[in-house]
Amino acid sequence: MSFFKGASVYLVSNLLNAVIPFLLLPILTRYLSPAEYGQIAIFQTLLAGIGTFIGLNAIGAANRKFYDGDIDETILRQFNGSCIQILIVSSIIAFIGIFLFKNQLSEFLAIPTSWILAAAVISAFGFITSMRLGQWQIRSQAKWFGVLQVSSSLVNMLLSLLFVIVLTQGAQGRIDAQVITGILAAIIALLWLYKDKLLQIKVWKPQYIKEALSFGVPLIPHHVGFFLITAVDRFVINQKLGLTEAGIYMVAVQLSSAMGIVFDAINKAYIPWLFERLKRDEYDEKKQIVKYTYLFFVSVLIIAGIIFIIGPFFVTLIAGNQYIEAGKIIGLLCLGQTFGGMYLMVTNYIFYAKRTNLLSVVTIITGVINLCLLYLLVNKFGLVGAAIAFVIARFLQFMFTWVLANKCVEMKWI
Repeated sequence: MSFFKGASVYLVSNLLNAVIPFLLLPILTRYLSPAEYGQIAIFQTLLAGIGTFIGLNAIGAANRKFYDGDIDETILRQFNGSCIQILIVSSIIAFIGIFLFKNQLSEFLAIPTSWILAAAVISAFGFITSMRLGQWQIRSQAKWFGVLQVSSSLVNMLLSLLFVIVLTQGAQGRIDAQVITGILAAIIALLWLYKDKLLQIKVWKPQYIKEALSFGVPLIPHHVGFFLITAVDRFVINQKLGLTEAGIYMVAVQLSSAMGIVFDAINKAYIPWLFERLKRDEYDEKKQIVKYTYLFFVSVLIIAGIIFIIGPFFVTLIAGNQYIEAGKIIGLLCLGQTFGGMYLMVTNYIFYAKRTNLLSVVTIITGVINLCLLYLLVNKFGLVGAAIAFVIARFLQFMFTWVLANKCVEMKWI
């Protein structure tokens, strides 16, 4: 499948996948108070944090293994099975830790203890779904990728509407919908992996486990840093300003994430296209890659500028007047998302070179900078301060990663 055809399929899939939460947004903001929406925001943030440790990023190792020359399908099946074994062990450890400290976490996050356990369940089952999606992506089978992704989101939306509106379960209904959807999607994904003969769990291959861990474990600091950049702001806002402000901020984050969804779709098609050309290592192709990358940078910065003008109007239109404060930060958050899209265009070189340990250093540094800026700026400027911290952190992450990427894979950027 060509790059543009693959990108279009991923884009349509991601847009359909994104439309569903956007359809839910104006409904949930009218059936849930900003404080309840703030609780959901904290839950989503916790979910992102737990996902860093469950599975130990073995999915990335499984995807990268596919590009290690002409590898026998049996090896790939066994390697994928070893990644599932890592998931099982890491999930058990995570569940024990979460269960022991669930009351303290509940008090700190201001959410029920059952939600904390639910986050661990969703994360564990989500690993299996992500593995199935990743195996389709590396084989350029975008159609099936879209089928599973969109159908999962559709089920999630329908269950959310049923539980929140019809059964009037409030914020709890939104969480229950995610748990049920996560389990169903994982069961289907697991069956599909076996159907396509991509998984062999009942085999013990310590060398594969070691290889997967050597790729994934160095990425833990990277994901922790990424968490500090993209998600920890909701914790700080909750602590400093309260759940209501966290809910308002989350609405702006969800709307700005539309840009991230488009960037993610482009990147999903871009990775196989880029890796194939990096493997050939031809000068003219590398020169073409650089030219297209700069064109992408200019285009997305122009789009971000336009959103500063039109964004506030659409925020109020979609979410309602009680979320009007979100309109004041939508432009800044979209600018941060833009730098995130630019980051994706350069970080792939580091993954190709398997220098993920270096990437972790960059992300941790920028994550700590973001955390410091949050505590400094939220006290002074409120939600606007949080958005400014996000923009600065995203820009620094992009620039540091770009410099590192050029050291890993030499490209003619100048």
